[in-house]
Amino acid sequence: MKLRKLEEKDACFMLEWMHDSSIVEMFCTNFLDNTIEDCMEFIEESSSNRNCLHMAVVDEEDTYMGTVSLKNKIEGTAEFAIVVRKAAMGKGYAAYAMNEILKIGFEQIKLKKIYWYVAKENRRAIRFYEKNNYKRVKFPPVKIENIGIKKYHEFYLWYAVEKNSFFDHK
Repeated sequence: MKLRKLEEKDACFMLEWMHDSSIVEMFCTNFLDNTIEDCMEFIEESSSNRNCLHMAVVDEEDTYMGTVSLKNKIEGTAEFAIVVRKAAMGKGYAAYAMNEILKIGFEQIKLKKIYWYVAKENRRAIRFYEKNNYKRVKFPPVKIENIGIKKYHEFYLWYAVEKNSFFDHK
Protein backbone atom coordinates (compact mmCIF):
# COMPACT_ATOMS: atom_id res chain seq x y z
CA MET A 1 0.00 0.00 0.00
CA LYS A 2 1.05 3.54 -0.63
CA LEU A 3 -0.29 7.02 -1.26
CA ARG A 4 0.43 8.86 -4.49
CA LYS A 5 -0.98 11.69 -6.55
CA LEU A 6 -4.20 10.96 -8.40
CA GLU A 7 -3.65 9.97 -12.03
CA GLU A 8 -5.88 9.75 -15.11
CA LYS A 9 -5.81 5.96 -14.93
CA ASP A 10 -7.68 6.16 -11.58
CA ALA A 11 -10.83 7.68 -13.11
CA CYS A 12 -12.65 4.44 -13.96
CA PHE A 13 -12.10 3.01 -10.46
CA MET A 14 -13.12 6.34 -8.96
CA LEU A 15 -16.33 6.25 -10.95
CA GLU A 16 -16.90 2.69 -9.72
CA TRP A 17 -17.26 3.78 -6.08
CA MET A 18 -19.22 6.89 -7.08
CA HIS A 19 -21.84 4.68 -8.70
CA ASP A 20 -22.01 2.21 -5.81
CA SER A 21 -25.03 3.33 -3.80
CA SER A 22 -23.96 1.22 -0.80
CA ILE A 23 -20.85 3.43 -0.53
CA VAL A 24 -22.24 6.88 -1.32
CA GLU A 25 -25.73 6.70 0.20
CA MET A 26 -24.64 8.53 3.38
CA PHE A 27 -22.48 11.17 1.68
CA CYS A 28 -23.43 14.86 1.49
CA THR A 29 -22.65 14.96 -2.23
CA ASN A 30 -24.64 13.15 -4.91
CA PHE A 31 -21.94 11.15 -6.67
CA LEU A 32 -24.37 8.83 -8.48
CA ASP A 33 -24.79 11.35 -11.30
CA ASN A 34 -21.07 11.81 -11.89
CA THR A 35 -19.50 10.83 -15.19
CA ILE A 36 -16.02 9.72 -16.19
CA GLU A 37 -15.46 13.31 -17.35
CA ASP A 38 -16.26 14.54 -13.83
CA CYS A 39 -13.65 12.15 -12.45
CA MET A 40 -11.06 13.29 -14.98
CA GLU A 41 -11.76 16.93 -14.14
CA PHE A 42 -11.42 16.25 -10.40
CA ILE A 43 -8.10 14.46 -10.95
CA GLU A 44 -6.79 17.30 -13.11
CA GLU A 45 -7.87 19.99 -10.63
CA SER A 46 -6.41 18.05 -7.69
CA SER A 47 -2.89 18.72 -8.91
CA SER A 48 -3.30 22.50 -8.86
CA ASN A 49 -5.65 23.21 -5.94
CA ARG A 50 -3.51 24.63 -3.12
CA ASN A 51 -6.36 24.53 -0.59
CA CYS A 52 -6.83 20.76 -0.93
CA LEU A 53 -4.66 17.67 -0.99
CA HIS A 54 -6.25 14.67 -2.69
CA MET A 55 -4.25 11.46 -2.94
CA ALA A 56 -4.86 7.95 -4.20
CA VAL A 57 -4.32 4.96 -1.96
CA VAL A 58 -3.08 2.14 -4.17
CA ASP A 59 -2.11 -1.51 -3.88
CA GLU A 60 1.25 -3.13 -4.67
CA GLU A 61 0.44 -3.09 -8.41
CA ASP A 62 -0.40 0.64 -8.27
CA THR A 63 -4.13 -0.02 -8.67
CA TYR A 64 -6.36 2.71 -7.26
CA MET A 65 -8.23 1.63 -4.13
CA GLY A 66 -9.60 4.97 -2.97
CA THR A 67 -9.09 8.67 -2.36
CA VAL A 68 -7.97 10.35 0.84
CA SER A 69 -8.08 14.11 1.23
CA LEU A 70 -7.32 17.13 3.34
CA LYS A 71 -9.47 20.04 2.21
CA ASN A 72 -10.85 23.39 3.31
CA LYS A 73 -7.53 24.36 4.88
CA ILE A 74 -8.13 27.42 7.07
CA GLU A 75 -6.08 28.83 9.94
CA GLY A 76 -4.14 25.67 10.77
CA THR A 77 -7.09 23.30 10.33
CA ALA A 78 -8.24 21.07 7.50
CA GLU A 79 -11.12 18.75 6.81
CA PHE A 80 -10.32 15.07 6.31
CA ALA A 81 -12.22 12.87 3.85
CA ILE A 82 -11.78 9.31 2.67
CA VAL A 83 -13.51 6.82 0.43
CA VAL A 84 -12.38 3.39 -0.68
CA ARG A 85 -13.73 1.03 -3.31
CA LYS A 86 -15.69 -1.99 -2.16
CA ALA A 87 -12.74 -4.17 -3.27
CA ALA A 88 -10.56 -2.38 -0.68
CA MET A 89 -12.92 -2.62 2.28
CA GLY A 90 -11.76 -4.71 5.21
CA LYS A 91 -8.20 -4.97 3.88
CA GLY A 92 -6.55 -2.12 5.78
CA TYR A 93 -6.47 0.46 2.99
CA ALA A 94 -8.63 3.00 4.81
CA ALA A 95 -6.70 2.76 8.09
CA TYR A 96 -3.38 3.02 6.25
CA ALA A 97 -4.51 5.98 4.10
CA MET A 98 -5.99 7.84 7.05
CA ASN A 99 -2.88 7.47 9.16
CA GLU A 100 -0.63 8.57 6.30
CA ILE A 101 -2.67 11.64 5.31
CA LEU A 102 -2.90 12.75 8.95
CA LYS A 103 0.90 12.44 9.24
CA ILE A 104 1.30 14.52 6.08
CA GLY A 105 -1.12 17.11 7.42
CA PHE A 106 0.70 17.48 10.72
CA GLU A 107 4.32 17.00 9.64
CA GLN A 108 4.47 18.53 6.16
CA ILE A 109 1.55 20.96 5.96
CA LYS A 110 2.00 21.93 9.64
CA LEU A 111 -1.68 21.73 10.52
CA LYS A 112 -2.74 22.02 14.16
CA LYS A 113 -6.08 20.22 13.90
CA ILE A 114 -7.79 17.93 11.42
CA TYR A 115 -11.52 17.30 11.62
CA TRP A 116 -14.23 15.42 9.78
CA TYR A 117 -17.90 14.65 10.07
CA VAL A 118 -20.02 11.63 9.32
CA ALA A 119 -23.75 11.07 8.99
CA LYS A 120 -25.20 9.65 12.19
CA GLU A 121 -26.67 6.76 10.17
CA ASN A 122 -23.32 5.82 8.60
CA ARG A 123 -22.65 2.87 10.88
CA ARG A 124 -19.80 1.49 8.78
CA ALA A 125 -17.81 4.74 8.99
CA ILE A 126 -18.55 5.25 12.68
CA ARG A 127 -17.39 1.68 13.47
CA PHE A 128 -14.19 2.35 11.51
CA TYR A 129 -13.40 5.59 13.38
CA GLU A 130 -14.23 4.09 16.77
CA LYS A 131 -12.19 0.93 16.05
CA ASN A 132 -9.22 3.13 15.20
CA ASN A 133 -9.65 5.15 18.43
CA TYR A 134 -10.60 8.47 16.87
CA LYS A 135 -12.60 10.59 19.27
CA ARG A 136 -15.82 12.46 18.68
CA VAL A 137 -16.06 16.11 19.55
CA LYS A 138 -19.21 17.78 20.77
CA PHE A 139 -19.20 20.79 18.46
CA PRO A 140 -17.70 21.37 15.03
CA PRO A 141 -14.11 22.57 15.42
CA VAL A 142 -14.57 25.13 12.62
CA LYS A 143 -17.13 27.67 11.54
CA ILE A 144 -19.75 25.73 9.65
CA GLU A 145 -20.13 28.42 7.02
CA ASN A 146 -16.49 27.74 6.04
CA ILE A 147 -17.41 24.28 4.76
CA GLY A 148 -20.96 24.92 3.64
CA ILE A 149 -23.06 22.30 5.43
CA LYS A 150 -26.33 22.93 7.20
CA LYS A 151 -28.04 21.32 10.18
CA TYR A 152 -24.74 19.90 11.39
CA HIS A 153 -26.04 19.13 14.86
CA GLU A 154 -29.01 17.10 13.60
CA PHE A 155 -27.39 14.87 11.02
CA TYR A 156 -23.67 14.56 11.71
CA LEU A 157 -21.18 13.32 14.26
CA TRP A 158 -17.92 15.26 14.42
CA TYR A 159 -14.40 13.99 14.97
CA ALA A 160 -11.17 15.89 15.39
CA VAL A 161 -7.57 15.15 16.13
CA GLU A 162 -4.90 17.61 17.16
CA LYS A 163 -1.26 17.29 16.26
CA ASN A 164 -0.03 16.44 19.76
CA SER A 165 -2.75 13.90 20.49
CA PHE A 166 -2.22 12.21 17.09
CA PHE A 167 1.43 11.51 17.79
CA ASP A 168 0.64 10.47 21.38
CA HIS A 169 -2.08 8.15 19.98
CA LYS A 170 0.32 6.40 17.61
